[in-house]
Amino acid sequence: MEKWDLYDQHRNKIEKQMTLGDEMTPGEFHLVVHVCIFNSKGEMLIQQRQPFKQGWSNLWDITCGGSAVGGDTSQQAASRELFEELGIQYNFEKIRPQFTINFERGFDEYYLIE
Repeated sequence: MEKWDLYDQHRNKIEKQMTLGDEMTPGEFHLVVHVCIFNSKGEMLIQQRQPFKQGWSNLWDITCGGSAVGGDTSQQAASRELFEELGIQYNFEKIRPQFTINFERGFDEYYLIE
């Protein structure tokens, strides 16, 4: 089972994890990462979600993304997701996400690469 680290509203990691599918209590948040790959023409690589995926099945989506698992930094999660979904190895260690969007239960961090 996939476990996620939990954070407070200010993005400080708290000493608690949750298992995918469990409910978070108020004041608990989790980290999600997204990677958008662009070519030299400014076109973004997109992919179609699997028909069995829960939530937005068969719809088109950005290059890749997913929740950070327990122990992952944002950069490690971005690297892992890109490799798992597309087989591309990329080192995110020295870069920061270009932007973060806060959503009701967490933080979406976006990496843009060419």
